[in-house]
Amino acid sequence: MIPISKPLLGEEEQAAVRRVIESGMLAQGPRVAEFERAFAEFIGVNHAITTSNGTTALHAALLAHGVGPGDEVITTPFTFMASVNSILFTGARPVLVDIDDSFNINPELIEGAITPHTKAIMPVHLYGQPADLGVLDQIARQNGLALIEDACQAHGAEFAGRKAGSYGSGCFSFYATKNMTTGEGGMITTDNEGIAQRARMIIAHGMKVRYYHDMLGYNYRMTDLAAAIGIEQLKKLPAFNARRAENAAWYDQQLANIPGLITPRVGPNRTHVYHQYTIRITPEYGLGRDALVEQLGKRGIGSAIYYPIPVHRQHSMRAYGMGDLAFPVTEHMADEVLSIPIHPSATDSDRLAIADALISARQ
Repeated sequence: MIPISKPLLGEEEQAAVRRVIESGMLAQGPRVAEFERAFAEFIGVNHAITTSNGTTALHAALLAHGVGPGDEVITTPFTFMASVNSILFTGARPVLVDIDDSFNINPELIEGAITPHTKAIMPVHLYGQPADLGVLDQIARQNGLALIEDACQAHGAEFAGRKAGSYGSGCFSFYATKNMTTGEGGMITTDNEGIAQRARMIIAHGMKVRYYHDMLGYNYRMTDLAAAIGIEQLKKLPAFNARRAENAAWYDQQLANIPGLITPRVGPNRTHVYHQYTIRITPEYGLGRDALVEQLGKRGIGSAIYYPIPVHRQHSMRAYGMGDLAFPVTEHMADEVLSIPIHPSATDSDRLAIADALISARQ
């Protein structure tokens, strides 16, 4: 079986975890602080704050920016539910804006969605490609809005030579399928001292000084066990991303002339890190997407649909009045997208088998 994703953990991660176990410091401690310093340097920001997962990173970042009841946050309907759930957890209202053919939020539609209640813009760097951060940063600054980057799939991605997560407050996930992992875990990145301080308090029961609770907070902390893995994974991330890019370039070339199969479009000024390599299967392909998934499975090839049901069509969102909304590009993409194995452990022979399966399936 060629899996759709595969974490790459080696002796370095095992040794790092053993050292933490032997130290007796299993909860948040020196390895967390080391991981935060290393990740902040990697992204190119002054502060990085670890959290328990990507969802808690998003939630804590929103709260640190003062987002709450009565506020609105502009984001995309084509994302994992955590993006919108994190906004709802603050009591604010998500305002959804359609995407373009890069799978990211369409910057041309954002200004039309701004109201007096808008507090923040939260683009999602879907599949590892940054949204148009140049335009989004400008809109946010001109309108006095926070820019909170959902970079949970974009570790090391760049826009105009700057890392995703360095334009606004970045939020990352280290779930097992991500470009780097700690098993579960998250990170907030920012250059703003005040945002960093509030985020640190929010994730630690509102404490700045131990047992002095100055605000309402949560236990969103990372453990030293997870951070030890993260330190080693971060060292390997550039090589992991380079292999993903190599695999993507190979797919781009091999799949370019298959009728009805559309390879990913990478926008200008972007470095895509290919958390997923997502193709589109259109009617011209001659075989429906779901039937293709079945055929790939029979040949031992993993694939996945990210995401088959847009946010506004989810049952849980009916209570928030989203059921009657329409986002034509998002809905069209949800019917066509299919992700194929792109992870660093996909071998050259794996790629050949995948390309052969996609070419022969339509014949």
